[in-house]
Formats: sequence, C-alpha cells, structure tokens
Amino acid sequence: MRISARNILKGKIVDIVKGQTTAHVTIDVGGAIVTASITNESVDDLGLKKGMTASAVIKSSDVMVAVD
Repeated sequence: MRISARNILKGKIVDIVKGQTTAHVTIDVGGAIVTASITNESVDDLGLKKGMTASAVIKSSDVMVAVD
C-alpha cells in the first residue's frame, strides 16, 4: 500500500470501543496513546482486534504549538 501521509506510527491496538455508528480505536505507539474515531464498519472490514499490530496514520494541514 502507498499513501501520501508521512506521519505513520506503528503500534499495538489496546482497546476498541464501539458506539452506535463510530468506534474509538486506541493504539499504543511506544508508550504514547493515539485514539482514532472510525466507523464500526471500518473496524469490521479491517478485522481489527485488541493485541494486533496496526498503524495510526496522521494527516493534517495544520499543526498548532502551545506553551504555558
């Protein structure tokens, strides 16, 4: 698979919580937690399960930085 996004973080799925239409998929990326909101249909189509390896692909047109 080729993809234009350059921020691809490989990790392990630690939790999947399905709602009525949307699921929250939590991925542990080297101790940092990334949570994605995707459709329940996508969870099923991808065969996502806790413990499996997956990548968080982050595509953004803006990055904000804040300090106290």
